Amino acid sequence: MQVEERAGVGGDATHRPPGLPWGAVWGQDDAVDALRSAVAEPESMTHAWLLTGPPGSGRSTLAYAFAAALIAEHEGDEATMRQVIAGTHPDLTALRTEGVIISIKDARALVERSYFAPAAGRHRVIVVEDADRMTERTSNVLLKALEEPPERTVWVLCAPSEADLLPTIRSRVRGLRLHEPSIDDVARLIATRTGVDMAVAEQSARHAQRHIGMAQRLATDPASRARRDDTLRAVLRARGVGDVVDVAGRIVAAATEDAKALTAERDDAERSSLLRTVGVAQGAAIPPAVRSQLSALEDEQKRRATRSLRDGIDRVLTDLQSMFRDVVLLQFGRDDDLINRELRPELQALADAWTPERTLVVLDHLADTRLALEQNVAPTLALESWLVTVTSGRTP
Repeated sequence: MQVEERAGVGGDATHRPPGLPWGAVWGQDDAVDALRSAVAEPESMTHAWLLTGPPGSGRSTLAYAFAAALIAEHEGDEATMRQVIAGTHPDLTALRTEGVIISIKDARALVERSYFAPAAGRHRVIVVEDADRMTERTSNVLLKALEEPPERTVWVLCAPSEADLLPTIRSRVRGLRLHEPSIDDVARLIATRTGVDMAVAEQSARHAQRHIGMAQRLATDPASRARRDDTLRAVLRARGVGDVVDVAGRIVAAATEDAKALTAERDDAERSSLLRTVGVAQGAAIPPAVRSQLSALEDEQKRRATRSLRDGIDRVLTDLQSMFRDVVLLQFGRDDDLINRELRPELQALADAWTPERTLVVLDHLADTRLALEQNVAPTLALESWLVTVTSGRTP
């Protein structure tokens, strides 16, 4: 977890309205209009906002565009806007979730910074990227700061939905809901960005369920596409206890490898940067005075790796959820909106063999499994429990 001046703005920016800062926001014209109006009319400005939308909808991108507009002196102040978006402006503070939850310590540090007067811009802006990862105790730390912020401080929280936050938090913010782009829109974006064939882009957008970042990864990484297909087919083939253990182990192993691939390069770069900062040459012995800093960094990296693993497994479960959702559609005679069209024959066979009630039981247990993983249940055990539900009653 890091409370920091923003170090780079990720997201799924694509459509580019003219000018900074809104040019980084794609497909959310209504939300952009609402926030631009708020910036232009200070008398109606709300000092605490909640931007909600599904993963990949561009919540964070919009949050930092809003921050840039708030901090800049006027719409033509592009130098300040670029500084905010680059993460180097002193009046922007961001809380990025690198662990499974946002800690009380980090929330308190954020509240403390919210009472600093702006150093150079019109406002001080506090962005919380994953506000849904606050526990009840952590949320309570933010309550008074959200309710009575200093005159020139603006809070911007981001979460998948309003229901992911406590009612006490929701009552103190102004909500703005982002919409999901269409599969065709995401496909065109990915094809333009990456140069991949339109058929690959469409399949990736569909399999990612409109999540732009995930769609781009699938489109540009054949191994990721193959791994997704292998996982879904393995679940469809599972019959007995042996298959349950094998498939659960394979899912966790694949997610672990993905997590390592995503974090290893960053971990090495952070370690090297720390050692350079304190003057330790590469390969040299670590002085005792530096060991505590290195240990703190390693602890942070372990928390990030844990979250990355759980996010990876949740992504697999989201894919499996889409597959059984397709089965339900087929059971009710619908085939015009299948996510996994490539598996149509296998899914139709399952739809014919099962009752809709049985498929819904599997989907309900899958939702329970995702919740269990959020509560730190061992991933392999959670997956095995769900796969038993899938395989029970099947003939070998």
